[in-house]
Amino acid sequence: MSANQDNPWKILNSKCIYENPWIRVREDNVIRPDGRPGIYGVVEARKIATGVIALNERSEIFLIGQYRYPTRHYSWEIVEGGAEIGEAPMDAAKRELREEAGLIASNWEQLGTEVHLSNCVSDEIAVFFVARNLTEVEVAPDGTEVLQRRCVPLTKALQMVDSGEIKDAMSIIALLRFSRITNK
Repeated sequence: MSANQDNPWKILNSKCIYENPWIRVREDNVIRPDGRPGIYGVVEARKIATGVIALNERSEIFLIGQYRYPTRHYSWEIVEGGAEIGEAPMDAAKRELREEAGLIASNWEQLGTEVHLSNCVSDEIAVFFVARNLTEVEVAPDGTEVLQRRCVPLTKALQMVDSGEIKDAMSIIALLRFSRITNK
């Protein structure tokens, strides 16, 4: 049985409610799928999110720890960031790996297809990569970042996902994807 995949929503008008360099919040006046009027708020991401599974010579994964302002919690994550407007996702991933982890890699591969991170409220997408053959360079975090770096085996990273120590959606998706391709 297949569901109708046509758009059941009718947009009457849209207006920008809030905007900054990273996001734009839009409110649409709509006719809902049930035919009744309504509103829908959408967070438009200005950047494509990128995530990197960076593997050292022992096949350990670099995790980055930082305080996340929106959730008010400390978070262990894979290397993550956003592509600047017009920047290719892989170029952004390379830049973020250098800035956050102080690493450059000579071997890169994309890890699956893009994912929609929170498609009920946002249009943000993420693209993941695996980086190997790493060389250490100077770390250059953004002024908003106070970072820690640690390396863990994949099994430990997966335990951190299962225990809730890693809560970040991008990290969970990338680690689970990576575990599936390494266990084939």
